[in-house]
Amino acid sequence: VQLVESGGGLVKQGGSLRLSCAASGLFVSNYDMSWHRQAPGKEREMVAVMLTGGTIPNYANAVKGRFTASRDNDKNTVYLQMNSLKPDDTAVYYCKATWGMNAYWGQGTQVTVSS
Repeated sequence: VQLVESGGGLVKQGGSLRLSCAASGLFVSNYDMSWHRQAPGKEREMVAVMLTGGTIPNYANAVKGRFTASRDNDKNTVYLQMNSLKPDDTAVYYCKATWGMNAYWGQGTQVTVSS
């Protein structure tokens, strides 16, 4: 199983980025897929989660209205569209696939938002 995130980078406050998480060895359609982030000196936190069979993702309050999570089953990829970025969004972003007791993480992609 492999989850590979991409799309991170340096962006100015108010800008946008779209993160991708390409999966191999599993089908994203069968897993609860989620995005998490970890800022320096802070614990990892959940950003968005898409449950298997769910129609509407759930978001952390800090990103609600600015971030949109989605999945493309044909491409076996999940996305995180991030708009109106703030310096507080600076972190390493990870995707996670969960099914029962099984959980897989990607290696992360750095997002840096300058003020």
